Amino acid sequence: MDPSLPPKPPKPRSIAPLIAIVLICLAPVVLAFLAYYVPALGLRPDGQSNYGTLIEPQRPIPAASALALTTADGQPFDLHSLHGKWILVSADQGACPESCVKKLFILRNSHASQGKEVERLTRVWFVTDNAPIPAQVLAAYKGTIIVHADPKQLAAYLTPGAAAADAESALEKPMWIIDPLGNLMMQYPEQADPLKVRDDIKKLLARSSIG
Repeated sequence: MDPSLPPKPPKPRSIAPLIAIVLICLAPVVLAFLAYYVPALGLRPDGQSNYGTLIEPQRPIPAASALALTTADGQPFDLHSLHGKWILVSADQGACPESCVKKLFILRNSHASQGKEVERLTRVWFVTDNAPIPAQVLAAYKGTIIVHADPKQLAAYLTPGAAAADAESALEKPMWIIDPLGNLMMQYPEQADPLKVRDDIKKLLARSSIG
């Protein structure tokens, strides 16, 4: 090398390794975000799956004018008054046939089996007609909040995808959960497995810091 020649400038360092390190560090965070907020991508691990179907987008409790509720003695009831509680929901006729009793049974037992978390939950039965409720049902499911609702208003909230002619029957099949912030967030199928519903609720309470 000729000492009279000026030294060559050093080659610029590539930032590619730094970019690669940043991407590797961010990948778990991005995947976790997508798994939680975009479940349709199928990124959630099997152990995190729910038995119930998540409602997306979640639906907030309607205003009292859009979902007029009354107690057995005709007094208005505002569902917003239960803010801060996980609400286990069913809807059916006042006569409460066997399918209705089964839903009330599942929700009552799922509620009662939550141990020290039991106070975070409450149960609501929307009665969709004016038929008298059998005394034995009232006695067996004491503690359930029973309110009368207009089936069309209720269907607009709980089963908005059902055809108008089928709205009332559609209400009588599933069960639902409203979260403590007042969002309808999960639906259970007709003929739901009682143990899976119970375990689902247990997981919800364990993973949530609200309510």
